[in-house]
Amino acid sequence: MEKRRFRDRTEAGQLLASRLAAYAHRADVLVLALPRGGVPVAFEVARALPAPLDVVIVRKLGVPGHSELALGAIASGGTRVLNEEVVRSLGIPESIISQVTVREQYELERRERLYRGGRPAYVVRGRTTILIDDGMATGATMRAAVIAVRQQQPARVVIAIPVAAPATCEELAALVDELVCISQPEAFLAVGLWYDHFTQTTDEEVRDLLVRATEAFPL
Repeated sequence: MEKRRFRDRTEAGQLLASRLAAYAHRADVLVLALPRGGVPVAFEVARALPAPLDVVIVRKLGVPGHSELALGAIASGGTRVLNEEVVRSLGIPESIISQVTVREQYELERRERLYRGGRPAYVVRGRTTILIDDGMATGATMRAAVIAVRQQQPARVVIAIPVAAPATCEELAALVDELVCISQPEAFLAVGLWYDHFTQTTDEEVRDLLVRATEAFPL
């Protein structure tokens, strides 16, 4: 099993694109990025295939006081997925889950308005949809994205990811038609540890990349 570091998200996207060559020059392919970190990765994939690029907005539901630990995630369209193991082991009540959900729903809606800039939402029905992020730890965010996309009846769902925990890959692979992952280190710990440069992607960068992608390959 390959274990490697990436220089940055751009390099990760370029390497990931080479693993997705089977989807090149196909009219049915749509690339969907999970903002914000997934957008620079997905931009390189969309440019290489080439294929249209859009975003699926997902927000992690962080455990209060331990925001990096996901108790679940929400996605556009009202999808909510809970990490039952985390919720049960920490004894998190529904009232707390609801509070976190409401807060993140505001942010989800803000990002939809900001990133789309008046553009219509992507059309998933009948398309081969490639979901991309910069990495997966628990997989809660990607799981929510898969569920949200499945509700729109795509022809095929593919997860493409530079690096992820092996157990998470195994779990998520069962939910999609194909999972492509470059590196699955046993001692995973955190996504950022597998990048030399892992600065936070800004809203402005996301908007710029989406505009550039739309100009090159309109949805």
